[in-house]
Amino acid sequence: MIQPIFIAGPCVIESQELLYIVAENLVEINKKLGTDIIFKSSFDKANRTSIHSFRGPRLEKGLEMLDNVKKKYGLKLLTDIHESHQAEAVGEVVDVIQIPAFLCRQTDLLISAAKTKKIINIKKAQFLSGRDMKYPVEKALEAGAKEVWLTERGNCFGYNNLVVDFRNIPDMKEIVPQVIMDCTHSVQRPGGSGDKTSGDRKFVPAMAHAAKAFGATGYFFEVHPDPDQALSDGPNMLELSKLEALIKALI
Repeated sequence: MIQPIFIAGPCVIESQELLYIVAENLVEINKKLGTDIIFKSSFDKANRTSIHSFRGPRLEKGLEMLDNVKKKYGLKLLTDIHESHQAEAVGEVVDVIQIPAFLCRQTDLLISAAKTKKIINIKKAQFLSGRDMKYPVEKALEAGAKEVWLTERGNCFGYNNLVVDFRNIPDMKEIVPQVIMDCTHSVQRPGGSGDKTSGDRKFVPAMAHAAKAFGATGYFFEVHPDPDQALSDGPNMLELSKLEALIKALI
């Protein structure tokens, strides 16, 4: 039986210590369950609600910290880029380059990511259907990408709210073989707390199981030892202590 793709890690790089805590836990889960969890964290959260929000250590320092995780724990890495010039440097460190949902139609960003020859994970925009994602995929493939994944993360449902149409998963599987469910961003309430995003982490397990029923081939979880103290996306992040049981249930 082919194992699903699992992606997990803290939303943003807060410290090297946090990265190591999460990475060590992921290694233990891999040993117990025979998984190969990809470690995710962002070096720059460039789309925060407020200009005063924490963004991370930025490109150079962030890549150094992610590379430390790879060297110390042997985990595969995923991180996102927001500008074309970041792709080359990121491609030298990570295994998967992620294109943020809001930017999935940005041609130059897709081309620069594709040129690295790394796996490209394109998150579906909150304003697009699953079938619309054929066009970002075409851009990446025609620019030389060897493998492209798509990720479902919900659609805008009025103001400060998202809803998931799980039909997007089989629709996107007609475009690419690997379709990931972002189980944590899909429970966001964008800007729901005024100057920051809120969310409902209690629905994360249900999102994962519903996605499995619709044929998802992978699952994306932002996790943190103490989400209520996280510097980004805390309300929708899963508690790190609950990750193993959820992954075990999914496989």
